[in-house]
Amino acid sequence: MEWNLRRMDSELRQINPDLLQPSKSFKKPSSGTFTLNVGGFLYTAHRTTLVKYQGSLLEELANGKKPVQHTDSMGNPFIDRDGPVFRHVLNYLRTGDLQLPDDFREVGLLRKEAEFYRLSELLDAVFEWEERRATKREPAFLEVTDSHERSQGLKVYCSDAAVIDRVKARLVQISKSRLDGFPEEFEVSSNVIQFRHFIKSEPGSRLVLKEDSTFLCTLDCLKLETVMLALKGGFKLITSLDSSKGSVVAAEALHFVK
Repeated sequence: MEWNLRRMDSELRQINPDLLQPSKSFKKPSSGTFTLNVGGFLYTAHRTTLVKYQGSLLEELANGKKPVQHTDSMGNPFIDRDGPVFRHVLNYLRTGDLQLPDDFREVGLLRKEAEFYRLSELLDAVFEWEERRATKREPAFLEVTDSHERSQGLKVYCSDAAVIDRVKARLVQISKSRLDGFPEEFEVSSNVIQFRHFIKSEPGSRLVLKEDSTFLCTLDCLKLETVMLALKGGFKLITSLDSSKGSVVAAEALHFVK
């Protein structure tokens, strides 16, 4: 058996002498780059990226200030930390800006990694990102009030201005066979729309739904349209309705939260 193995090895070398030798195309890594093995994940970055913050663990490793205690089978410095999360650490070093997905759920782990690598700037950025996300999670309130008087009309308030924009985007005023867009006279602020009248004194002027040109000439139609947009947008009705009124359209005030 041993003779057969030696014979096979000899025949292979005769066919291709380089077959059992290291690839001649292999190049040593550039002195300008540095490769790290973080939890089994290999990352290569320019040394100037890793030394960006003086006194950090990565700066000390890249500048040779801290001796490498562990290496992998390829001789790369090995850090026994979370590999996938390290990409956010490295991207912060590259750009100076913390960009995380909206659904990122490992912020606690990233905070720990920032502490481990002694990156106080990254730690501050993580805290700021958490504060911004907490602000976004604040509930949005929507209120639709109807005085049932022509002089007052229908008032739509929402703490999220984007909802008001969606309501406005659904409506358009038509006069003299032309589209005039959303009537500016109904805009109170970025959070409030106040519809005081619908049938204009000018002949032929009216409000319609932008997509299908449905004639909206009553408060009830507009109120129902606003309610439908709210429900489709994920809002929940929190107003206790009087069953004797018959429907949400008859309610004087409707309150939603998201």
